[in-house]
Amino acid sequence: MARVCLAGNCDSDGEGPADGLAQRVIRLRKGEPLYLLGDPLAALFAVRVGTVKTHVATEDGRTQVVGFHFPGEVVGLDSIGRRQYASYATALEDTKVCMIPMDVLRPLAACTPALASRVFRALDGYAQRTRALQTLLALMTAEERLVTFLLWISEGLAARGFSSSEFILRMSREEIGSYIGLTLETVSRQFSRLAECGLIRVKHRSVALVDKAGLRAIADRSAISPIPPGTNRRRGGEQRVPAQALRTSAPAWATRTQPATAAMQADNPKINPFAWEAGNGQQ
Repeated sequence: MARVCLAGNCDSDGEGPADGLAQRVIRLRKGEPLYLLGDPLAALFAVRVGTVKTHVATEDGRTQVVGFHFPGEVVGLDSIGRRQYASYATALEDTKVCMIPMDVLRPLAACTPALASRVFRALDGYAQRTRALQTLLALMTAEERLVTFLLWISEGLAARGFSSSEFILRMSREEIGSYIGLTLETVSRQFSRLAECGLIRVKHRSVALVDKAGLRAIADRSAISPIPPGTNRRRGGEQRVPAQALRTSAPAWATRTQPATAAMQADNPKINPFAWEAGNGQQ
């Protein structure tokens, strides 16, 4: 669905299951809402250009960021089983999205198995991203959280064909902290510490990953092992686990990236919440 938007075919008459879904482009200025919490669920939105954050607010006015959405991703999946949107969606920069009306998507998915399969894959990807974020919040230190976040951004850019070593963060440090469960002060302190160690270079929102191997070593400290703790690894006492059970199904974007990347993602139980779908759309 998102590839249709990325290619600019928002009024396509093709024969693919997603053709004709994205009916018009919506342009947003930085800070402009795409929809509000409680608005009637009228459509999903595929990001064509720019960045969108989804967030919720507490009664005392605090904001919690629950997702960042980049080109090739669909916004609104967290509300697809509801009658109203379950979060706010706001543009972090000048953004273009393609509107996918629910009154078109529902009946078409009901009678088009290929499209229904795409919707299920999109929902599965959303569930995997949620699980990855829960792991980050539950198991990782402040340093590991920020490093993992930066690597997620890097891998997502690589999947879209952009530089994975130098990029501009479209979200503020406060928004990063809200997403990964850290205060603004802690995020700033961790950025400074990583820069002092020579792992990254930071200038305002511009970030360069200087030592990716060192960063991955930090992130991998909290990697989830497929073998339960206490398993006897000795010959004769080893608990054998079928190879297929150690694999997670590769998300849709992984199968459309380079073969090495797809293989790595299929064999690694860590999921990247920021991985774009690397379709055939314009860069």
